[in-house]
Amino acid sequence: MFAAERRQLILEMVRANGAVSLRELARVVQTSEVTVRRDVRALEAEGLLDRRHGGAVLPGGFTRESGFPQKSHLATAEKTAIADLAANFVEEGEAIVVGAGTTTQELARRLARIPGLTVVTNSLLVAQALAHANRVEVVMTGGTLRGSNYALVGSGAEQSLHGLRVSRAFLSGSGLTAERGLSTSNMLSASVDRALVQAAAEVVVLADHTKLGADTMFQTVPTDVITRLVTDEPPPHDDRAATELQALADQGVQIAVAGTGAPGNAGGHGSAGGDSAQARQQRRDVPLPGPRRGQVHGGQPLRTAAVMGGEQTPGADRARVADLRRR
Repeated sequence: MFAAERRQLILEMVRANGAVSLRELARVVQTSEVTVRRDVRALEAEGLLDRRHGGAVLPGGFTRESGFPQKSHLATAEKTAIADLAANFVEEGEAIVVGAGTTTQELARRLARIPGLTVVTNSLLVAQALAHANRVEVVMTGGTLRGSNYALVGSGAEQSLHGLRVSRAFLSGSGLTAERGLSTSNMLSASVDRALVQAAAEVVVLADHTKLGADTMFQTVPTDVITRLVTDEPPPHDDRAATELQALADQGVQIAVAGTGAPGNAGGHGSAGGDSAQARQQRRDVPLPGPRRGQVHGGQPLRTAAVMGGEQTPGADRARVADLRRR
């Protein structure tokens, strides 16, 4: 395929989907990510699209939100790996909240295998994924249906969450930065996500690498409220994504990285601490390089242990993320 043909196809994909990852573009045009990155730079220079970390979006994509049909075809392998890993942080009998999104929908399909759960959600797609699960109770919020992402929003949804208390909230969004935390492009969705966060003792963000460093209009979860980020391995040469991961870790966010080639969660479940053998096979946790702001445990800084490939020493903390940056 000639360069002009490749770039035309790339442009058509971005126009159709709103945002596309470099991995997906490379797969469709059957070339390397290095070549696709060069094509994207050329199209950006012409003002035809904007580059984002690990992908490309339409110009002015800062305020644009893709609908569910477009989002469901983006970074599918990455979302599957993230959902497989995130399910290991859920215990039998827990009460959790799960927000709207294509990644959280993937998580819900795996939660159906964990008995005794109570799942509170404002997402019709999450509820549908759990509708026939044995011994999983689904609690829907009230609210007004937002058709673009099949989520219940508005004052009815927010009021139904008042007084609720659960162990964890699992949320996704449109962008994640160390400076602002998780954000989304829609005001109503952001407001409900903030109410979901208020109901949870811990907040787990599910975000693939294309969202790292992306910033959108409405903040949903400030960085210092995020307990854990579950993401996928940034592609080679994506220095900005690696830098963002380091910055998030510096602010006290526990980071679990799922490999897209790792085996899925085949019917089992892990503990809240994620210490199952399967979790150890799939994830690399980036230890906290320091205390979360204003938060200590027993007089000592809160830290997490790296568990992929055996025990790690604290001195390896930054080396592991620096390795991501060099790659």
